Amino acid sequence: MQWDIGYIPKKRARFTPNKKALIYEDTPITYKELNDNINRFANYMQAKGIKKSDRVSVMILNCPEFVEIYFAAAKLGVIFVPLNFRMVGPEVEYQLNDSGTRLFVFNDMFTETVNSIRSRVKVEHDKYIFLKSRFPGAPVRPDWASDYSEVVRDYPADEPQPDKPVELNDPLAILYTSGVTGDPKGAVVSHQQTFFKNFQVMLYTDIRPDDTILAQLPLFHSGGLFITATPTFNRGATLILRQGFNPEQFANDIARYKATVIFALTTMWRFILDSGRLDEIDKSSVRIIAGGGERTPEGLFHELAKRGLFMQQGFGQTENSAMMMLPKEDIIRKMGSVGLPGFFTEVWIVDNEGNEVPPGVIGRIVARGPTVMSGYWEKPDETSETIVDGILHTGDLGYRDEECYFYIVDRAKDMYRSGGENVYPAEVEKVLIDYPKISNVAIIGVPDKKWGETGKAFVVLSEEGTELTLEELREFLNGKVAKFKFPTRLEIMDELPITASGKVKKVELKKKEKKL
Repeated sequence: MQWDIGYIPKKRARFTPNKKALIYEDTPITYKELNDNINRFANYMQAKGIKKSDRVSVMILNCPEFVEIYFAAAKLGVIFVPLNFRMVGPEVEYQLNDSGTRLFVFNDMFTETVNSIRSRVKVEHDKYIFLKSRFPGAPVRPDWASDYSEVVRDYPADEPQPDKPVELNDPLAILYTSGVTGDPKGAVVSHQQTFFKNFQVMLYTDIRPDDTILAQLPLFHSGGLFITATPTFNRGATLILRQGFNPEQFANDIARYKATVIFALTTMWRFILDSGRLDEIDKSSVRIIAGGGERTPEGLFHELAKRGLFMQQGFGQTENSAMMMLPKEDIIRKMGSVGLPGFFTEVWIVDNEGNEVPPGVIGRIVARGPTVMSGYWEKPDETSETIVDGILHTGDLGYRDEECYFYIVDRAKDMYRSGGENVYPAEVEKVLIDYPKISNVAIIGVPDKKWGETGKAFVVLSEEGTELTLEELREFLNGKVAKFKFPTRLEIMDELPITASGKVKKVELKKKEKKL
C-alpha cells in the first residue's frame, strides 16, 4: 500500500492548520507552519539529488528542525538516521559509513567532531548542513558546510513528489543500538511498524487532540521519536519541546503549560524531585505519566504518588519499543511490574529450548507483532539470530504472574542502562584492552543512586606492582567512547573468573558485587 508517515503532518496541516503542533523554547509553531517547513526541506533534498532509499543522518539536539528533517525524509521514502549526539568521532564515523549516509545535518557544537572525521566518511562534500543551536559561544559555520536556514529558505512549501512511490513496508528509519560484540547495529523500522506503535501508544496513554504533551526525551531515541513525538502529532496534540533538559524548568513547564501527559525517564524524575520545585507548582492538570527507562526503585513511585503523580512504567527496546505498559490503576497493586503486552504486541516467556514456561518461572522474553523491527541494517546473520520465525528474542530475562503481568529480572546479555542510555560493556572493553597497563578487563552494570546503573570495571594489570587509577582509565577512554559509557568504579584483580573457552564469567562478578 502506498502510504507513509509523512501523511501525518500533511493531514494535520489540512485538518487543524492553526493548532499548535509544537511549542519550542516558548515559541509556538502551528501544524501548517510545521508542514510548510517539512516540505521546504524535502524539496531541497530532491534538488540535491536525494532519492528514495538514500540515507540522511542528523546529529542535533531536540528542535523543530529535527522533526522537519524526519518527516521530510518520510515523504520522500528517504531513510532517516538519527545519531546520539553524545557520541565521539570514531563512533559517529562508524555509523555514518555503516548506514551509507549521503546527507548529514549537525549542530554547531559538534563541528569539531564532524570535521575530524570528514575525510573518512562517505557523506558527499556538498551535503554537510550546519544547524545553529541556542548555545552561546558555539562555533560559527565552517566553509565546508551549508547553513540549514539558508538552504531551505527559498524552496517552495508545496507537497513534494517522491521519485518512486513510498510503501508502508519501506524503511522509515535506522536507529543504532550498540551490539554486545562491540559493533553497533542499526535497527530498521518501517512506516507500517511506526503507525502501529502510534496506535499502541495512543491506546496506552489515551492521548487526546486537546492534550499538551511534555517530554524532554532525546528525539534520537526510539522513546523520544516513536513513543512521544510521532504519536503526539498523529493525534493532533501539542508537544512542549526544549533544546535540553533542566529539572526546575521541566517542573515549571508542567504548571506553565498545564501539561496533561508527561513522558520522563526515571533518572529525570530523580533530578526533578531533588530540585524541590515539584512541591511548589500546580500539578493538577496532569492526567498521565509514562516513564521508567531502567530499573525504577519503589521509593520513586511512592514519592511521585505522594504528590498526586502516578507513573506508568513500561518496557521496550529499540527493536520493539512500547511493548508493554502498566495500567494506571495497577501502579501500586502491581509494583515492580512493567505491565501488560500492548494491543498490537504478543509477549511470552520461554526456556532455552523455546518452550513457553508457566507463570512464576523465569525465562527469556520473546515477542511478535506489527511493531517489531524489520531487522538490522545489512546484518542478515544478526537479524536471523534475533528474529526467529517472526519472533523477536529480546535478550531479557523475566517472568509473568497469574494475571499475565510481566516482570523484568535481568538481561540475558551484558547490557545495562545508565541514565536511560543503553551501555554495552563489550564496546568499552575492546577499547580498554589496548591500554598497556591492562592485561584483561570486564565491565558489569552495578546499581547507582543517581543514574540507576553505572559501570564497574574489573581489571587485571599487565605487570605486577603497576598502579592504575579510575581517573587514568577514564582519561584513556576520553574521545574513544561517549562519556556516559565510562565506568565510574574500578577494582583491580589478580585474575578474572574464566570459562573453559576463555570467556569471562560475568555472572560470578555480579554475584561477587552483590555480596559487597
